[in-house]
Amino acid sequence: MAGLSNYAKRMARLSAQIFGEVTRNTDQKSMKVVKMFSEKPIWLKREVVDYYPNHDVLVKMMAQLRKMGLYRDEHQDFKEEMKRLRALRGKVKPEKGQGKRAAKRK
Repeated sequence: MAGLSNYAKRMARLSAQIFGEVTRNTDQKSMKVVKMFSEKPIWLKREVVDYYPNHDVLVKMMAQLRKMGLYRDEHQDFKEEMKRLRALRGKVKPEKGQGKRAAKRK
């Protein structure tokens, strides 16, 4: 903008403001920051948000498939087996109102 009249400078600055451009001369480092802030936020970018499948829906779907017998979740099977074995040995916590203190009152 060097060598331009005062009116031309003001009009150029006004035009830049209207169209969302940088109003004054800036160096490359500053332009990098301006470019970064002018982009869409990362949480609004479709390719970032949809990179992984929806976890909540996937977990519910796998649980349904497991109930139907179409999917075998070995970790869940192991946890249930451990719970069953603890119950056989008498190591599970009693339900509320069924413990030792409740038995003393009766």
